[in-house]
Amino acid sequence: MMSILTSAQINKLKEDLKERGYKLTPQRRAIVDTIIDNEGSHLTVEEIYDQVKKTCPEIGLATVYRTIVLLEELGIIYKLDLNDGCSRYELVHEDETHRHHHLICNNCGKVIEVQGDLLESLEEKIEKGYKFKIKDHSVKFFGICEECYKKDNKD
Repeated sequence: MMSILTSAQINKLKEDLKERGYKLTPQRRAIVDTIIDNEGSHLTVEEIYDQVKKTCPEIGLATVYRTIVLLEELGIIYKLDLNDGCSRYELVHEDETHRHHHLICNNCGKVIEVQGDLLESLEEKIEKGYKFKIKDHSVKFFGICEECYKKDNKD
């Protein structure tokens, strides 16, 4: 099932690509749609490739890699390292001033996104105390999710 990008999003993407000398090809569109359709899943390039191949069977893994690099350069997606040895990708949301935080289960590997910026007051203290202008931050919390905790503590 393909995601529907708004015409404003498509136009912005086309403009961003055009400014850099690229076009929004059907393959690039399918990759972007796949990332949108799987938002919150934190897919690897190989997982994106497997999904895109269903609608674009002719696409090659190298095309997906090149497109992911391009989309990251354009600021449409960003790389997320969840300390599992894989680079994963997710959409950049225009309304977010910073990336959201992630809770990562050490047991099952589930990733839970924490909505809202919990570090605003800490950032202000750091900026004032160290005279350092923070542009972004990335926070990951490692532990045990509710389901794994319940399984491990049945008694």
